[in-house]
Amino acid sequence: MVVKNILILNGAARKNGNTTKLVRAFSDGAKSIGHTLQEFYLDGMDIHGCKGCLRAGRDSKSPCSQKDDMEQIYSAFADCDVVVFASPVYFWTVTGPLKVAADRLYAELECLGYGAFVRESVLLMTADGGDYSQAVTWYRTYERNLRWKNRGEVLGKGKTEAAYQLGASL
Repeated sequence: MVVKNILILNGAARKNGNTTKLVRAFSDGAKSIGHTLQEFYLDGMDIHGCKGCLRAGRDSKSPCSQKDDMEQIYSAFADCDVVVFASPVYFWTVTGPLKVAADRLYAELECLGYGAFVRESVLLMTADGGDYSQAVTWYRTYERNLRWKNRGEVLGKGKTEAAYQLGASL
């Protein structure tokens, strides 16, 4: 078994809510077979939206012209094998903090080339309703266009056993 570095981007607003329960179960499963994890709780971070400035990496060692908490994520992203997108459904899609962080990965991807960052990916989502379609389409489009490998999706609160099994299957 190859030990994998897993980056978790948690877009939930509540630190102890249903999405975090899925993240914890997934993490426990992944740790049970020796993987390492780094989670970022995005709602508590200072991350600004992408400006589309196309200045990625030109002026410094940072891939982005903006200097905010995204710097921590760039470092973890450079070393990870798996990216986990975790979010409740807000207005039929992922939360703003998760979307902003995903958009800001553009700087890293553009700076070194998309092929340098082929990753595996996972989607963990919860909702009071049952319509995950727009969020799943966003996720699948993101990973498909980057040529990442979708390792699985767990959709629904209370699906902690499925999340644990997905983590343990990596």
